[in-house]
Amino acid sequence: MNPIEEDSLTMKDFLAAMGEHLTELRKRLFISLAALLAGTVVCIYFAEQLMGILTLPIGGLGQLRSIEITENVSAVFRVALLGGLILSCPVLLYEILAFILPALKSNEKQTLFTFLPFTILFFLGGVAFAYFVLLPVAIPFLTSFMGIETEVRPTNYISFVTNMLFWVGVVFEMPLVIFILARIGILTAKQLMKNWRQAIVICAVLAMIITPTVDPVNMVILMVPLILLFFLSVLFAAIAEKRKKKIEVP
Repeated sequence: MNPIEEDSLTMKDFLAAMGEHLTELRKRLFISLAALLAGTVVCIYFAEQLMGILTLPIGGLGQLRSIEITENVSAVFRVALLGGLILSCPVLLYEILAFILPALKSNEKQTLFTFLPFTILFFLGGVAFAYFVLLPVAIPFLTSFMGIETEVRPTNYISFVTNMLFWVGVVFEMPLVIFILARIGILTAKQLMKNWRQAIVICAVLAMIITPTVDPVNMVILMVPLILLFFLSVLFAAIAEKRKKKIEVP
């Protein structure tokens, strides 16, 4: 077989493999979208109860005031979509793992399965912190700022609350992100501790960005757990380095 024929076969194999991966990816995406749609439909049915829970920090649904004809519907669909995403999360994670697992080594699969539950727990911990600690402090400050009476609109309030819950939940994933970076050798615990001052500044900036108020009290309430998460991340990095060395030892 001449080189031209060999190159042609190689290209055909590559295209065939790509076609199989794209077909599988399309299948996984379809199942994920179907799960998201099903979860959203379920949450639309329970939309009133979900809206009631999200509006507890402001005193309930009765405290909201609409001024646009589609405002209530938009708020309900935003809550339903977020709830659908949460409900379909197990299916989404399974489809992602089913797609990428064949390309991972056995030790990488073990690490992934070990830390997957912690990913969910850390995110839910961040959501709980935002709901039970941040919102009860931020909302009274915002609605009574300068003594001006505030008519809270559904779309604005739901957007504010869901963004707060989501981004605080994401930030609480910091230790797991640091663990992965340390495991692949990008960061070390020593590097993190050496730059702890810069890390505190970054935590302050993150608190300022996530916190919707200019009140320093709200910023400090978020900044303190972020700093604690940083030092927890240092511990996770040290654990990752230790496990990496054990694996590398013949």
